[in-house]
Amino acid sequence: MDLILIIKAIILGLVEGLTEFAPVSSTGHMIIVDDMWLQSEKFLGKYGANTFKVVIQLGSILAVVVIFKDRFIDLLGMGRIKNKHSEQTGGRLKLTQVIVGLIPAGIFGVLLENYIDEYLFSTETVLIGLVIGAVFMIIADRFGPKNPKVQSVDQITYKQALTIGLIQCFSLWPGFSRSGSTISGGVLIGLSHRAAADFTFIMAVPIMAGASFLSLLKNWQYMTLDALPFFITGFLSAFIFSLVSMRFFLKLINKIKLVPFAIYRILLALIIYLVYL
Repeated sequence: MDLILIIKAIILGLVEGLTEFAPVSSTGHMIIVDDMWLQSEKFLGKYGANTFKVVIQLGSILAVVVIFKDRFIDLLGMGRIKNKHSEQTGGRLKLTQVIVGLIPAGIFGVLLENYIDEYLFSTETVLIGLVIGAVFMIIADRFGPKNPKVQSVDQITYKQALTIGLIQCFSLWPGFSRSGSTISGGVLIGLSHRAAADFTFIMAVPIMAGASFLSLLKNWQYMTLDALPFFITGFLSAFIFSLVSMRFFLKLINKIKLVPFAIYRILLALIIYLVYL
């Protein structure tokens, strides 16, 4: 395996890991970095490169499972999460609430998959998503409740779960950001930034895992022995950097909120537009 290709796998895993769960759009960053610099399609072919991006997403998914392992054990009925919110209210996040949040984007994702793959995976469309998503994040911070009632995912209602799920549909546009849309939506309807982020990450596991495994099944022929070191390196890189970035993000989100990420998105879009387009 070419050492240069291994280095590219590490870089793409780094980009995925640092951006998957921050509200800046990992898909957008992957498209920009790969299209403008790494160009993995030249080495793996179009569908092999797409398969690689699915594999490194699985690395990020594994990082979520590790960080929220107790929560997932609780959701599956094999344990019990105890915190001040669940003890005070007697409630806790239910698996059915997560499913309700997943349904809208799941339906639209299946219906629009071919259109999205064909027409929306370009640097130009990503820049549009980055800017519009940034504006939405600024609106959320500006108009969301100053003292949100929902401080924990254990206090989320079915109505709130469905509303966040509907807002998540915006993230089907590359560059808009799954976490950016759902955290912003959650903040607007009365969740704290941390509660919205936790719910976002928990929802991400089944929807990302399902989409990833379906894509792998369709493109399994590209998982050749020659390409395997590239895939494994990218997977491990994404897993490690996701672990680090998620822990950092979850500690800070209630303090820094969304506007700094929105500013970054707008500046990134402006720089890419001026320099490369």
